[in-house]
Amino acid sequence: MKKLVLLLVLLVYGSISAQKTNPNYDADLAKKVGADDYGMKSYIFVILKTGTNTSQDKDLKNKAFSGHMDNINRLVKNKKMIVAGPMQKNDKTYRGIFILDVPTIEEAKKLLQTDPAIKEKYLAPELYVWYGSAALATYLESADKVWKKGF
Repeated sequence: MKKLVLLLVLLVYGSISAQKTNPNYDADLAKKVGADDYGMKSYIFVILKTGTNTSQDKDLKNKAFSGHMDNINRLVKNKKMIVAGPMQKNDKTYRGIFILDVPTIEEAKKLLQTDPAIKEKYLAPELYVWYGSAALATYLESADKVWKKGF
């Protein structure tokens, strides 16, 4: 009887602790987006803060931020940037965020040095490894279809 109770306990425990399988799992899509078994992957999350450049030269600043937007578009086109966007004014001097689809902070730093607003120190990046849905990149196809006016 003890053996039967032990067997039942083990069976119940095993069924409770068994991992769920997703009936909607698409192996090809998971491979395409670089998903692990949990549908996740690592990205580099960037917080852009106000930089140290306080120049009042409007032409120089406008040129740097125009180049910043061009660089964002280039990185999106090259599938290195997944998310970019500004933040509203706040007391932490946060200006915006990026989510970069690169494996290391070192690679992200190299990409960020191609941004004129960062290079000219109008913006200062803080970088973190972030673990999120590997499907995040698939939203870009839709994102390109919902904007009416460009910056």
